[in-house]
Amino acid sequence: MSTPDSTFFLTMLPTLTSSTPEVPAVEANATSCQQWELVHHMLFHLGNLSLLLGLLIPTTLGLHMILLRLLLMTGCSLFIAWATLYRCNLDVMVWNVVFLVVNFMHLFFLLYKRRPIKIDRELRTVYKRMFEPLHVQEALFQRLTGQFCTIQTLKKGQAYAAEDKTSVDERLSILLKGKMKVSYRGHFLHNIYTNSFIDSPEFRSTEMHRGEKFQVTIVAEENCKFLCWSRERLTYFLESDTFLNEVFKYLIGKDITNKLYTLNDPTLSDKAVKKMDRQPSLCSQLSMMQMRNSMASTSDTDDVLNQILRGGSAGSSLPVTAPSDTALPWKC
Repeated sequence: MSTPDSTFFLTMLPTLTSSTPEVPAVEANATSCQQWELVHHMLFHLGNLSLLLGLLIPTTLGLHMILLRLLLMTGCSLFIAWATLYRCNLDVMVWNVVFLVVNFMHLFFLLYKRRPIKIDRELRTVYKRMFEPLHVQEALFQRLTGQFCTIQTLKKGQAYAAEDKTSVDERLSILLKGKMKVSYRGHFLHNIYTNSFIDSPEFRSTEMHRGEKFQVTIVAEENCKFLCWSRERLTYFLESDTFLNEVFKYLIGKDITNKLYTLNDPTLSDKAVKKMDRQPSLCSQLSMMQMRNSMASTSDTDDVLNQILRGGSAGSSLPVTAPSDTALPWKC
């Protein structure tokens, strides 16, 4: 005999059973792709081909990034045309429009960086002769000469620096036009020609010792024009650019070496300079090392100069000691 509770449970069982959702039977070997769609339009394949070609461009190619951006823009444009004309997919079209705009902005930036830089005609020769062989870009050279650099002139006979009077802390200059004569206590040392530093030895020797004075006199032998940097601002700028700082170290070191060779043999120059008439050099009577050691051996430089002018043997017989910055003229 059934109780009321068991009768209620048996009555509700069919209802609960009928409300349970049926799970469709899935065959064990069935896949999610029952039928592949037809091949897409040719624009879709051309767009993918453009992306593939862009990824295959070797990075060693000079225009690698520009060509990559052009091919990416081409691929995005083809995808936009395919999604708009043949698939009518708004989301595909919008995403490719975004990619197209981003690549166009990047391409514009790359082309802007490669724009031709107009260097002043007076500075073109200096750039070609001194900075371009060291792979200094035109934009970097323009930054170097455009902010804190001036072009100044000297008439024939005017002095660029006077020994024991002019401070070496103010400037660094490159001769653009003309010729200058360097002398020490009235004795001719050598000439300075175009496309060379005027005061490179002072710049190098006084990097750690400020307040020094020129030990030589530099006078314009012709109407001269020179490129002049403020030393303080130039030093600050070079500290912020490691590459350009190394370039200046090389150029100044090379210029000092050329001046030392000129001291030792004033006939060392290019063919055009060899044809010029020169004054007899103080250093033509003995080797550069003999003069350096002789002048470094005593504080009375006038006596040494007199001995050198009388003959190289007197200078070479003096004892060799450590060189002194105050006793030596900067060219030695």
